[in-house]
Amino acid sequence: MPSSLHVHVIEGTRLRVDVVSDQGATLALVGDLTDLEPEVDSGGVLAENPALRSNMWAFAKTWFAARTVSNADALRLADPAEQKVALKQADEARKIAQKRADAYADTAQWIADVADDVSLLDVKQAWCSSCFAVNEHRKSNRPVGQLPAYVCQGCGTPTLPCVAVGCDNMAVRDRGAIRIPLFCAEHCHEIPGFEKSQGTIGELHDYEDFLRYDKPDLGAASKIAVGSVMALGVAIPLTLLAAPAIGGAIGSLGVFGGLSGAAATSHGLALLGGGSLAAGGLGMAGGTAVVTAVGSAVGGVLGASVANAYLREDKSFRIELLRPGRGGVPVLVASGFLTEGKIDKWGGWKSIVNGRYPDSPVYRIWWGSKELKDLAVFGGVAVGKGGAVALAKAAAATATKAGAKFFNGVIGPMVAASDLAANPWHVAKSRADKTGVILGDLLARTEAESYVLIGHSLGARVMVVAAETLGTKPDGPRIQSAHLLGAAIGAKSNWDALTAAVEDVVYGYYSAADSVLKFIYKSVQAGETAAGLSGFTPSSSKLQNVDVSDDVNTHFDYQGNVQLR
Repeated sequence: MPSSLHVHVIEGTRLRVDVVSDQGATLALVGDLTDLEPEVDSGGVLAENPALRSNMWAFAKTWFAARTVSNADALRLADPAEQKVALKQADEARKIAQKRADAYADTAQWIADVADDVSLLDVKQAWCSSCFAVNEHRKSNRPVGQLPAYVCQGCGTPTLPCVAVGCDNMAVRDRGAIRIPLFCAEHCHEIPGFEKSQGTIGELHDYEDFLRYDKPDLGAASKIAVGSVMALGVAIPLTLLAAPAIGGAIGSLGVFGGLSGAAATSHGLALLGGGSLAAGGLGMAGGTAVVTAVGSAVGGVLGASVANAYLREDKSFRIELLRPGRGGVPVLVASGFLTEGKIDKWGGWKSIVNGRYPDSPVYRIWWGSKELKDLAVFGGVAVGKGGAVALAKAAAATATKAGAKFFNGVIGPMVAASDLAANPWHVAKSRADKTGVILGDLLARTEAESYVLIGHSLGARVMVVAAETLGTKPDGPRIQSAHLLGAAIGAKSNWDALTAAVEDVVYGYYSAADSVLKFIYKSVQAGETAAGLSGFTPSSSKLQNVDVSDDVNTHFDYQGNVQLR
């Protein structure tokens, strides 16, 4: 019989989605748009499949989103040029949502067709490349003439044995004919190794050994480019996109469910996407999308897969031990916007760190060299020798008529581009968020009891995300304290996830004289005020603002003029 998948609105934002498999099995889900998971209204064997439920619900939500993007706000704009841009953005949002809806629909239908009748005799016990756990994989009793498939009994994903000689792992089985060899996540280099990715790495500088692959990359020819799906240049690993258990959960639980901070990570997976839903990202407080899927992520195999994917994007990422220390709490420093290019390996951090943590081992996080370089030259303002000063002057000059004309006519349009993938600010911000997730996962694997995080500008943003990510692992290392200088992150948010991850205090050093944050940041963030300009809001006993306006006159003066608390 023909299979089918339908969704309709019951009332308001309450939805119902129904699937019928090609052999007549049915499943109906009902829920509100804000529900993380829907209720099973009716269904038999299909109701026990997590991947099917996730993809059905993701389809329902993205289908609804594609049909409810409004042109009203755009049409209210008086300026014809602005109205044209806004209408284009709305149209792009609809197309993105519909594209995702179609993908989730195809995946849900495929899972329903293979999961409605599985064998109790033809069973394999193996690692799954979708949920990254050892589970039973039962062969689907497909009609005569149809290609074979197994179904993971843990996550519900269709699978097939990896074709690598001697490999007992299971690969993700996509819908349709098998045109290329299927390799497991280990043999596709989506993870360093199934067992290895669940382990620890000892000290932080041992991270390179941990990320070294155990098996050869046999699936190079089968890899696909999927960055455009998530926008902002985010390249999601094949296993995370193709694996129905995870892909569906991303769509069904992301920003649609209103997740933010610790609530978003209580379910499991830390996966980064950037930007708002309308821009094609997953969005959340601080620009980080921490979405839920299956199992434990941080410090686990899934976290290793995420980190591995983003490290492929950022070849500049590395952790350098600046000095071994004499028994103090390890200190990590990260530079950011307009400061990453300093030749000194300490990047200006030596004096300020020595003054507060003289006995600690110190690590520097190198990240996003391409993104930061692109950001540094946006608007035609070269940030090299003397360029940083030129940009600061340009920002300050917006207070004058000539300066405002230059900024609004040259820099403004560049950083306000509707194509966020080509927007240097949003790309660099997304890279900072991704780096924070990578760092948080690596810290979670170490044997240290605690760390101190110090960051400037977008480097401070990296440290905020790292702390929040690490905080989702209850038995992992703690953050003793964090020092955030001129933080290029929104001042107002729910900071519970940040403060909960820190034992002592998060110090936010801000300067009202910081012209880069006052003018440029506010422009690229649609009027948002940076924490590095006004302090974090709301503050608390564990989140303390330190006004350094008298000592810090520009965005580049923090390291030389601030004494850490």
